Amino acid sequence: MNEMSSEPAILAAVLVPLVGAILIVLIGRTPNLREIVTLITSVITFLIVLTLFNDVAGGGRPSVTLLEMLPGLGITFTLEPLGMLFAVIASGLWIITSIYAIGYMRGHHEINQTRFYTCFAIAISSALGIAFAGNMLTLFVFYEFLTLCTFPLVTHSGTDAAKRAGRVYLGILIGTSIGLQLVAMIWTWSVAGTLDFRDGGILPGSISAGMTIVLIGLYVYGIGKAALMPFHRWLPAAMVAPTPVSALLHAVAVVKAGVFSVLKVTIYIFGFDVLTRTGASEWLAFIAAATILLASLIAMTKDNLKARLAYSTVSQLSYIVLGAMLASGTGAVGGAMHIAMHAFGKITLFFCAGAIMVASHKTEISQMRGLGRKMPITFACFLIGALSIIGLPPLGGVWSKWYLALGAAETGQLIFIVVFMISSLLNIAYLVPIVINGFFLAPPEEGHRNHQHEDHGHPAGGLGDANGPNQWKVRGLEEAPLMCVAALFFTAVGCVFLFFYAMPLYEFLLPIAGGRAP
Repeated sequence: MNEMSSEPAILAAVLVPLVGAILIVLIGRTPNLREIVTLITSVITFLIVLTLFNDVAGGGRPSVTLLEMLPGLGITFTLEPLGMLFAVIASGLWIITSIYAIGYMRGHHEINQTRFYTCFAIAISSALGIAFAGNMLTLFVFYEFLTLCTFPLVTHSGTDAAKRAGRVYLGILIGTSIGLQLVAMIWTWSVAGTLDFRDGGILPGSISAGMTIVLIGLYVYGIGKAALMPFHRWLPAAMVAPTPVSALLHAVAVVKAGVFSVLKVTIYIFGFDVLTRTGASEWLAFIAAATILLASLIAMTKDNLKARLAYSTVSQLSYIVLGAMLASGTGAVGGAMHIAMHAFGKITLFFCAGAIMVASHKTEISQMRGLGRKMPITFACFLIGALSIIGLPPLGGVWSKWYLALGAAETGQLIFIVVFMISSLLNIAYLVPIVINGFFLAPPEEGHRNHQHEDHGHPAGGLGDANGPNQWKVRGLEEAPLMCVAALFFTAVGCVFLFFYAMPLYEFLLPIAGGRAP
């Protein structure tokens, strides 16, 4: 595909979800039609994104300017491998998350479902705008849109807890982006005279080490969605949202937009040479390493399954931040690969958590003893997702951790290899016991069953049979609705698929290494 034919496809990929959002609002009173439009829109968006893939894989860098505000500064989209990867993940997992959401929202009788599907579509459009951003201004604009359109999703239930979580969510994400990221952008413009993303970076070679240290700190902490400690609290707080929202936050768009932005800034604003020469990113690498370990330790203390998974996400995101801060081509490729590997592993875990809650009304790990015998598909898929997060073959997570460790070795930072190893052991400690509880421990007395719900509204009919039972019962099993089980099974298979097809992904991402990877 040539650049001329790529331009309308780039714009269409960003605009189609917005058109879908408008249609969802207009037909919101007809649930079946609303959900069909959601699925059709997600599929069309994914197919449009795929039409751009071969062009980028072949070395093309199609670009289109939507709006020019100042000479050399406007809303510009430019495709490159890292953004293409994020776009494929966000648009592809939107389809699966929509299928899951239909079963979940119906099975759990959630309120405000039209608003949910509308905001989700807008969030995907924003994520694609971030993925295709050709300069820091474009990324910033869509980054802010993503924060604002996901706020109603975080506060979906309307409870006091949801409202408090929403305030934390907005406070941290808007506060860091305006107070830190915007300052970094203005500073970059004054020094470099441009905000364009360019191979090798745009900062002049004469930039001082002290200035670089401060500037990269402003960027990394200004990108609050990366959840680097201490600006991570918004992510566990947002767990009051329905599970499909958690999947959006942790796997599809929000946190991936954060770590993607960190990689983008590191590679195309600073460049490896500047960071290597000044050593400016080393302090952030150690903070990322500390976040990896501390978040894992906190995860071990959480009995609530979604809370445990939330802190697991905080830990796993810092793998990617650490990969970027190594200023190594191999580390950057490993971090980019981890975006894909973690997306499939973590979305599987959250899908399973939601399926357990819908089918059994259990949210605490201590309540799930013996539950795997009634929900073997869900717990088996949870095990697959967990082993991928841990980094064991034959699952995709092993490869991203492998290249991250190679990046640490390449830069002589052996301490970070030790961090990765300890983290994987901690992953085992807080994930595997959940499966052991489910399959091998005796179930608690029926009288002690917990019927805690996230938030129940009124059933609204439609796909997923809101008026029917919230279980898929077959041959004595009591799994979640079929659409939920189908979605989590698909993403679990994806974890296995990524193990066997990691090399094409690695080769596709090699250009972001700038010739600094083996």
